[in-house]
Amino acid sequence: MSDADLALRALRLLDLTDLSDQASETGALQLCARAVAVPGPVAAICIWPQFVKLARQTLKGSPVRIATVINFPAGNSNCSLIGSDINEAIADGADEIDLVLPWRAFLAGDVEIAREMVAEARGSCGDKTLKVILETGEYPARASVRAASELAIAAGADFIKTSTGKTRISATPEAARTMLEAIKASGRPVGLKPSGGLRTLADAKSYLDLAGELMGPDWATQKTFRFGASGLYGVLADIIAGTAPAERTDGAY
Repeated sequence: MSDADLALRALRLLDLTDLSDQASETGALQLCARAVAVPGPVAAICIWPQFVKLARQTLKGSPVRIATVINFPAGNSNCSLIGSDINEAIADGADEIDLVLPWRAFLAGDVEIAREMVAEARGSCGDKTLKVILETGEYPARASVRAASELAIAAGADFIKTSTGKTRISATPEAARTMLEAIKASGRPVGLKPSGGLRTLADAKSYLDLAGELMGPDWATQKTFRFGASGLYGVLADIIAGTAPAERTDGAY
């Protein structure tokens, strides 16, 4: 597969994201425009809840899905507003909910509060897609990543996602491998979303190769695999257009 073909495949799996502190209505409109422009469309946009209604109006009739974040980025352990926040986001037009697991509570041993929050979100999402963000860069060991993955899957996640992108360590191949192993062992049709820190075509290729190795070469589709990376879109678009410097994707530099 050529670099351009690989970049196009990755772009079709991209959740084009703006979760910055400076996000605005103007920025949301610009994000929507990029999401459907050549060489798009991307899989989805991921934005703050307050911009969902605007995005729904702007993207009406397009195949681009709208994702928003709940309990983001802190991953608090209070479940009281989860249902109402999700209901409001869905009423505004969200197709997908990216929920941050209360990972600090989980790592401290309060497994039940984490399970309760995911289950609450699952019930509120109905037939909408629920992605559960584990924040794997903060976990002390792969065993913790495996346990959190298993909990999220058992409680009803449609995807498990590595990171918020707000911590020092975001997605890593090691965490993604552990999460894919948990997905495979579950026997459920759950997807993976590596998120944060992906900046090059080689980064994207490494995760697609990993998914192909563990799950099969045709497994990674929009229904099972997404990239969450604010800076990846421009890189992929330049490679597709033939305006980017040559990049090695074979691991050698």
